[in-house]
Amino acid sequence: METIKTGLSPQKHKSSKGSRQIHLTGWLFVLVPVIMISVFYFYPMIQALILSFKTGRGSNLHFTGFDNYIRLFSDTTFLTAVKNTFIYLIIQVPVMLVLALFIAVLLNDERLKFKGFFRTAIFLPTVTSLVAYSVVFKYMFGAEGIINKSLVNLHLISEPIQWITDPFWAKVTIIIAITWRFTGYNMIFYLSSLQNVDKSIYEAAHIDGASAFTQFFKITIPLLKPIILFTTITSTIGTLQLFDEVVNITKGGPGNATMSISQYIYNLSFEYTPDFGYAATVSYSIVVMVLILTLIQNKVGGDKR
Repeated sequence: METIKTGLSPQKHKSSKGSRQIHLTGWLFVLVPVIMISVFYFYPMIQALILSFKTGRGSNLHFTGFDNYIRLFSDTTFLTAVKNTFIYLIIQVPVMLVLALFIAVLLNDERLKFKGFFRTAIFLPTVTSLVAYSVVFKYMFGAEGIINKSLVNLHLISEPIQWITDPFWAKVTIIIAITWRFTGYNMIFYLSSLQNVDKSIYEAAHIDGASAFTQFFKITIPLLKPIILFTTITSTIGTLQLFDEVVNITKGGPGNATMSISQYIYNLSFEYTPDFGYAATVSYSIVVMVLILTLIQNKVGGDKR
């Protein structure tokens, strides 16, 4: 009987078999996270989208088409929450990113001593508990808190500011709290990028007579443009999802003056008579806002090429 020639030596045949086993093992490793992400991430997203087309109290839900989405435009509480959230977004995000960039440039100076200490101190708020630091801010900015006492002792104000109960100052308190916590987080991105910039670029600019101001706007900003775009997008998404600070510092008050969209979703689900269908609709309004703002930011700040 003639033997069938495969054209492969025994060593090559074993190598091919081992390669297939390695590929199979790799796919098995990939399959586990894909299944987990699908079950715990994509499946809830799809279910929430389906839920947004239903209405009813508790578990007694029925399809109503786009009624929930039409309801958004006449819901005064939702519109107030959107207005408050965009006030935080328009004021806090630019202030935080400019401050983070300024601090990163200072900490990147080779002549600065104790850089490790300063970097750790500025980044430390990022790892603090959201609830814990919010409660601390609530007491610090209370009518009898340390902030008012310090301002009175310094003769900067004659009477305590109602940081928590006044609509304007309550928003200011929320903005200060968010800025305090997340400035260090964005500063790390800028600092790591600055450390990868070739020092010879700044040396050449200095020899050509460029001032520090010119170097910052003509060299630093253009080189950090991708990171600035990234931090702008992530900060926008985070602000649109703002929840912990509002709930723990002001509880959305006074009179919904500080309520965010995420807090309104929570109230619809757990504080008011449960309306999960409409809560899902409000949730997807955040998705739409994120998509629109991300596209705008990519268009404005992205690479034109």
